[in-house]
Amino acid sequence: MTPAPASLVLVRHGESVGNVAATHAERTQALVVDVATRDADTPLSERGREQAKALGAWLADLPAGEVPEVVWCSPYVRTQQTARIALETAGLDLPVRLDERLRDRELGVLDRLTWRGVLEHHPAEAERRRHLGKMYHRPPGGESWADVALRLRAALRDLQERDAGRRVLVVVHDAVVMLLRYVLEELTEDELMTIVRGSSVHNASVTRLDRVDGAWRLAAFDDVAHLAELDAPITEHEGTEDTHG
Repeated sequence: MTPAPASLVLVRHGESVGNVAATHAERTQALVVDVATRDADTPLSERGREQAKALGAWLADLPAGEVPEVVWCSPYVRTQQTARIALETAGLDLPVRLDERLRDRELGVLDRLTWRGVLEHHPAEAERRRHLGKMYHRPPGGESWADVALRLRAALRDLQERDAGRRVLVVVHDAVVMLLRYVLEELTEDELMTIVRGSSVHNASVTRLDRVDGAWRLAAFDDVAHLAELDAPITEHEGTEDTHG
């Protein structure tokens, strides 16, 4: 049997300034999301920092047998900030492994465009996306969801070998959480898209998979109970092209 971690706790980063800008763009029917930084450098908003602290408080309250032993993290600023703030709040001194294969999906020519912006500036791509679907549409210069799944499979092989038997906290992005479920649970495209249509992955939410009898079993998905005191929003900008996820 291939060695594997005992459990994976998948966390989406806290709210970023990109999330705020994307929501504003959607509400104002703008064509472009007003974010000055490149995606990798987009930081948490103040609310996102509070969400990361709430995540840290949740980690601090976990039973000893459930506390993560190591962290794998996307190298993007918003994910690193989320991990650092959460660990500091929890009083945990854990190794943090940055891996570029855990980065957010790259959107190429569609980066920072709302769905209205895509229709306006790249109508042919909007039609290609409609025809091919979310899983296989690759915008020029960007990635499809299938492309992201391929690099996640490679990252998971290294993670499983390096941290076999450990409880691992993985701090990543919206689509990456969904695609980690796709890979680990061996979902079909239709099963994944049913989940995607039914629920987004909320900022600072917790998804947990446990290794049971040689297979991954979903124990929690998109749990935001630890954010209740912040009155955390449970809807996310759906009209943008996965911007700053």
